[in-house]
Amino acid sequence: MLEAVDLTVRHDQLEALSGVSLSLSAGDTVAIIGANGAGKSTLLRTIAGLHRPTAGRVRLDGTDITDLPVHARVAAGLAMVPEGRRLFASLSLEENLLVGAGRQRPDGWTVERVFALFPWMGERRRQPTIHLSGGEQQAVAIGRALLSNPRVLLLDELSLGLAPAVVGRLYDALPELLGSGMSVLLVEQDVTQALRVASTVHCLLEGRITLSGSPRDLTPAAVEAAYFGLASRPGRGGS
Repeated sequence: MLEAVDLTVRHDQLEALSGVSLSLSAGDTVAIIGANGAGKSTLLRTIAGLHRPTAGRVRLDGTDITDLPVHARVAAGLAMVPEGRRLFASLSLEENLLVGAGRQRPDGWTVERVFALFPWMGERRRQPTIHLSGGEQQAVAIGRALLSNPRVLLLDELSLGLAPAVVGRLYDALPELLGSGMSVLLVEQDVTQALRVASTVHCLLEGRITLSGSPRDLTPAAVEAAYFGLASRPGRGGS
């Protein structure tokens, strides 16, 4: 469904990504893990169209979307929940959700369906988002993205600054999204959470993928080595 092929991204003289490739099929959850500065958010923002790659291509269902602007990618079925949520503080919960419907693809998610996914929202739909907790704001940001009816949902640092119990509740919403055939590509510093929910994990270090595989096949030692660059060729489970 989604392919990133040999993506290289430079910020001035800094090479933030170097030849990164990955793919997602329908219903997949693919996690990108790595320390601060590894290039995780740059990868997600490049796929979303917020950064222009120096080299490489992005394809959706085999169609090259590398040159499409952000709004055209949303219309094609990509939606991103950005790091820091980026809600409109002066708008109500429901108004923030409806922002996501501006580029809505046909069928699928509605405000009422989002309220069913996060039941607490219905009775607080008119409350300004500035009065919501961090976890509640993150849920609103997810709901806003869902209202564009994406086929691929990009989640950037879902757990950032949130208590573990709140993070767990947010991740508990993933099965309903995946059950509809949606794919999820998530960037996550919480390695334990990423390994729990992902079908495939890629570890980034200094803009390069240092480890890839199914969580069940990756040993803790291999993940640690890839995450911190402790070995030039980290092994896989059983090796």
